[in-house]
Amino acid sequence: MAKKSIWRRCISDPILFAKEILEIEPHPGQVRWLCYSIKPENALHTGNRWGKSQVQAIKILHRCFFKIRKLKYNTTDKYEAVNASITLDQAKIVFEKVIKLLKGKREAEALVKDIKFSPFPHIIFGNDSVFWARSTQRRGEYLLGHDYDYFNFDEVAFEPHPEYVVEQVIMMRLADRAGMLDYISTPKGRNWFYKKCEWLKTHPKSGYVQNGDTRENPYISRKYLERKIKTLSPNKVAQNIYGDFVDDPDQVILEKYVSEATSKSWGLSPPVLGHTYCHGWDLARKRTYTVGITLDITEIPYQVVALQRFQREWKDVYSAIRKRKKEYEGQVIIDSTGLGDVVLAELSDIKPVGFNFGERGGKAKSELISNLQQAHALGQIAYPYIEQTDADGEVWSLQDELRNFYWDSKKDCDAVMALGLALWLVRGRVEKPIVVLPRIERV
Repeated sequence: MAKKSIWRRCISDPILFAKEILEIEPHPGQVRWLCYSIKPENALHTGNRWGKSQVQAIKILHRCFFKIRKLKYNTTDKYEAVNASITLDQAKIVFEKVIKLLKGKREAEALVKDIKFSPFPHIIFGNDSVFWARSTQRRGEYLLGHDYDYFNFDEVAFEPHPEYVVEQVIMMRLADRAGMLDYISTPKGRNWFYKKCEWLKTHPKSGYVQNGDTRENPYISRKYLERKIKTLSPNKVAQNIYGDFVDDPDQVILEKYVSEATSKSWGLSPPVLGHTYCHGWDLARKRTYTVGITLDITEIPYQVVALQRFQREWKDVYSAIRKRKKEYEGQVIIDSTGLGDVVLAELSDIKPVGFNFGERGGKAKSELISNLQQAHALGQIAYPYIEQTDADGEVWSLQDELRNFYWDSKKDCDAVMALGLALWLVRGRVEKPIVVLPRIERV
């Protein structure tokens, strides 16, 4: 048994705890993190194989063993820590690392009361601390109803709904005992995680931010890393080895453009006399959604003024398209891929334009996406924050779909395609000072 004096010193010294109790030697970058990530919010962005999971496993055990929190909350024996991520499988990586660190360490193992894997993986310690592994799926639904002293959000850069999960779910889970929140991830473009790190840097009283270069890990082959640095693209090296934030080349709409487009919106609105509109409709296939987007194209930036997203019978789809056309007037463009030709024939009374994504050997879709991307880069589009709750309780938002749309996306892109179709009708259009524009059919 370690001397009592060592255990007492370990309370305020996580490095000593790692060395003496867990019998592991953290590398210099991990030492810095364990020493300085003591603010209410802490962010660690590193290259792959830096040792994020290991250092967080050390931190979790240290906090659970000694119930690290503000003294005024020590009136209760309850202490709960959690490692959460986009999937339970991902969350279990740190959980299993914790178990591995405990294994064979007689003094540490003696403090473990039980390890359970149902209904969710968790470790119960002899001092009544509990460590959980949970997922943030369904916008953090599985975290509701719980409260924690310490929350580790693992691979947060890959979370599809980070703002909602953090602000609406996690923060409230920590509120009762002013708990600590860590954000841990390899970067993935300049997304929400990047913005959070930038904000924390300017608010040092509230947060701590650390970058981790894979080369700090002495257990990784230097020859292997040198070879990767020479063969990978500069962006890949910067992101996956240096742990830096760079634009993701596969992301179609960058975060800054989504933010700019949202900030310029007038909001959804009914038709205005003298304004000109156009409509893009992406049609549902199997489990996807039919989405219709209407743009006010009177001036730049073009404004999204109406959006419908639903799963209904074809007769209801026809009715919705006709209703929108009658309400706003303007030209209609419809995804005519597959059954789209049947829809065009059915709606011949409103003379819609058809767009086949498979035309020109598949180039048509890439051209449409490129035009959508260009419209964002040039500041030609604006849309309000739009969200809806699906029948199964899943919350969808236009902004999240745009942020998570990549060149190789195969699903969850119905609204992106509808917006792309609407913008296709006005590609190359030059803004002019106009009082009353002619209807789009005559443009």
